[in-house]
Amino acid sequence: MNLDLNPTDEAFRKEVRAFIAGAMPKQLKGKSRREYEGKSDFLAWHKALYEKGWVAPSWPKEYGGTGWTSTQKYIFSEECAAADTPMTLPFGLAMVGPVIYTFGNEEQKKEHLPKILSGERWWCQGYSEPGSGSDLASLKTTAVREGDHYIVNGQKTWTTLAQYADWIFCLVRTDAKAKQQEGISFLLIDMKTPGVTVRPIITMDGAHEVNEVFLDNVKVPVKNLIGKENEGWTYAKFLLGHERAGIAGVARSKRGVERLKKLAGAEQDGAGKKLIDDPLFARHICELEIDLLSLEFTELRTLARESKGGHGPEASILKIKGTDIQQRLTELTMEAIAYYGNPYQPFAHDKMTNEYVPGPDYSHGASQNYFLTRRTSIYGGSNEIQRNIIAKMVLGL
Repeated sequence: MNLDLNPTDEAFRKEVRAFIAGAMPKQLKGKSRREYEGKSDFLAWHKALYEKGWVAPSWPKEYGGTGWTSTQKYIFSEECAAADTPMTLPFGLAMVGPVIYTFGNEEQKKEHLPKILSGERWWCQGYSEPGSGSDLASLKTTAVREGDHYIVNGQKTWTTLAQYADWIFCLVRTDAKAKQQEGISFLLIDMKTPGVTVRPIITMDGAHEVNEVFLDNVKVPVKNLIGKENEGWTYAKFLLGHERAGIAGVARSKRGVERLKKLAGAEQDGAGKKLIDDPLFARHICELEIDLLSLEFTELRTLARESKGGHGPEASILKIKGTDIQQRLTELTMEAIAYYGNPYQPFAHDKMTNEYVPGPDYSHGASQNYFLTRRTSIYGGSNEIQRNIIAKMVLGL
């Protein structure tokens, strides 16, 4: 694998860097995702990328993609991470969008793809259910066909940002008698349809990001079925390949390691020396960097494969190791800031608060990040499930 950038790629890096410097929304600088104020903050960076034509780097050019090489996609992700730009939400761009342009009909493509690109249509994911998380094929939400409509009943859970969503893409059971994977269909549902109810779930970090979605006799046009009835499991696996590759977050973790080094250079160990000079703590950082470098090469191989069409089992490897590294980063951060990590400080970044916030600025929100990151090894298919996929698809066990 040749990792040297040619003059064209170097020029592209400079172009990306200049664009980010000029287009980064001012209201988002220095904000974490939990500090975003409503839907407009989430969409601010999305819209800046859309106006530039860079919002969907991985989409085919015919549907609004950039036509970039795998190297250019990698450069773009690196520069975005280095500048600490917001992440574009994956539900439309990285999940349902590729499903629609790969398996949808022309009417569905014309209806949904332009609105996903522009940010006009916000999506959420209706996969997980109570009792059917990583065992996704056991889902119980039903869709019974009556004429030109399906009548959908069931419950979805852990539905990220459903409180803002315009549409939800759902896995539903259309044949109760078939084997689990063979009786599932992939439906697109307008969240404004009567019978759709969203109820918040407050997570350990105190944020309202996930929800329960209840579907009570929801009437969905048959034209909203993706592909063929009872073949939704195929489309679901395709989508999960895209989701898992994106969860790895290699470029963002590299940025996180640099922040951890600076933090360790500012904090002291028990003997009054800089923590970065403590052999054991320094070893933990080195091990993290080595694992991250290995993961980066795996991601590059995955990007090269993606440019030739499709995700392989590498997506599961990326998901396992990527989330493991993210969790270790927050664990080392908590270890480094010691007792300053103990206070629960949801108000730490609130400029209007008059409450005293103990500790240095870099310690604020560390506990929230730690708790939030516990979920990364669960969503997108738990890491235990990913190991089963690797055992079957790679090792042939």
